[in-house]
Amino acid sequence: MNNSNIINNKSSQDNDESSKNSESESDPEPKTSQLIIEENKNLNIEVLPEGTNKCDLSFKVIIIGDSGVGKSSLANKAIKNTFETAYNATIGFDCFQFFVKINNKIVKLQVWDTCGQEAYQSLITNFYRNCSLAIMVYAINKKSTYDNLDEWLKELKTESNPDAKIFLIGNKCDLEKQREVSFEEANTYSEDMEFSKFFEASAKEGINAKEIFIEAARILYEDYIEYKSDISQDNSSVSEKTNPQLNNNNKNEDRSVCC
Repeated sequence: MNNSNIINNKSSQDNDESSKNSESESDPEPKTSQLIIEENKNLNIEVLPEGTNKCDLSFKVIIIGDSGVGKSSLANKAIKNTFETAYNATIGFDCFQFFVKINNKIVKLQVWDTCGQEAYQSLITNFYRNCSLAIMVYAINKKSTYDNLDEWLKELKTESNPDAKIFLIGNKCDLEKQREVSFEEANTYSEDMEFSKFFEASAKEGINAKEIFIEAARILYEDYIEYKSDISQDNSSVSEKTNPQLNNNNKNEDRSVCC
């Protein structure tokens, strides 16, 4: 994973902080991690309205993690720019659509927000199948949600597409004072597991919420382009050895088709 895509802006102390009468009365500034969208001169990325009625490519994305880590809040903040202070547990699943135009292609992410309750685990596994990317979420202020990631990952590896990309998201980074999982620990775990991306986010403050899905669209788009390029090269090789009309008679369908 390219760590240059992640900036961990640790809470800083003001130069004159030592002159304050009581440090305990001042809350530390929240630690944030700003995701830098990789610069690519060949890509022109634009987020489109939720109601966009057409697309060229469609990918299934699932959000998993313990109950209460803010999975639905991240999706709602990114897609609808809303945040509910009252906690309402997702029952079963919810579905969102996120549209991004990359160059001349409109990419639609079909985002499946799953519940985290154990009672619904058998239902959740059905949504793992055929997913292109999984977003695993934990809360930085609750160590148990981080400790349970291994179980979520095991289930994901068992039930999903083996080539599915994985993002690791530490949500609620605005709660720095209550932090129980360090950025460094989670980053090391992400590197060891070879996840596609890791960064912290805050659904409440809007930190990295939308960027999660922009990056998901970009990575899946580039993976698709690479796949098509490989197919084209394979077809060219076959055509040279057989009939030049072969490609016309056996067209390769897109791996991800808009529904």
